Amino acid sequence: MEQHECLAHTEIWVKDVIMKYNICPFARREVERASIRYVAIEETKTKAVLKALIEECQYLDNHPDTETTLFILPRGFEGFYPYLDLVDYATDELIEQGYEGVYQLATFHPDYCFEGEPQDSAANFTNRSPYPCLHIIREASMEMALANYNDPESIPERNIAFAERKGSDFFVQLLQHCTK
Repeated sequence: MEQHECLAHTEIWVKDVIMKYNICPFARREVERASIRYVAIEETKTKAVLKALIEECQYLDNHPDTETTLFILPRGFEGFYPYLDLVDYATDELIEQGYEGVYQLATFHPDYCFEGEPQDSAANFTNRSPYPCLHIIREASMEMALANYNDPESIPERNIAFAERKGSDFFVQLLQHCTK
């Protein structure tokens, strides 16, 4: 698969799933402002991916008009457990590089499964994406958005309830649509 395809598929997912169904109530503003950066990382080795992650944080440091980055990993982290290992390493690397409190990571994966949930639970689709992805979020922006949002603690519960109402088959079709 070409790099531009996974970028396009991820952008479709953001617009046709995350924004359309209000999975993230803050996505619409950034889509409309065109302030989301989509980056596909061709590296498959953890050390190289972590290096690219820090380079992306540095990019965000130098480009305040870019609100957030979807750091897409089309190869090498297809398995959910190796992906979770990468998430742990990435979180540690952000801390080691002085980015704790500056950026945080949200996690998305085609096989995302919340702890204690069955693999086929519709709730998992709130964090399922076409490709493994680390969403790099500016913490200051997130704090401001949450401060201006009524009852932000209800977002995950609302999303899970929506996913359970729609069912897994609905989301399987949505994700398939994103990659056509």
